[in-house]
Amino acid sequence: MEEYENMLEDAYGKLPETLKGGERFEMPVLEAFSEGNKTIVKNFANAMSKIRREPAEVAKFLSKELAVPTNVEGDRLILHRKIKADIVNKKFEEYAKEYVLCLQCGKPDSHIESDGKMRVLICEACGARRTVK
Repeated sequence: MEEYENMLEDAYGKLPETLKGGERFEMPVLEAFSEGNKTIVKNFANAMSKIRREPAEVAKFLSKELAVPTNVEGDRLILHRKIKADIVNKKFEEYAKEYVLCLQCGKPDSHIESDGKMRVLICEACGARRTVK
């Protein structure tokens, strides 16, 4: 039995660090840079696919929160003002906490349904439901 435990411990020690963690979801980081008087998020479409949300919906949220006009052009988001990347990422994390992550289990497996007046965030992992703006 002790030999088995040693072999198991040895095998576990050889696993890469990424497999040891229990979390499979990692919040994407938006790669933003300034170009003239605009800020461009170059990996916007990739980030939207990871959180499973429509780019237009997230662009609208960022536009309101940052008080800046936005355009989605292909895979990029263009903010029509210079804004630091850490500020853009902070607002993006606020979006994810409000509209993506489940408050009950913390999982990102959710979707939003609308019945006209109310929008409901439904967690596909635990079944929790809550209204969102």
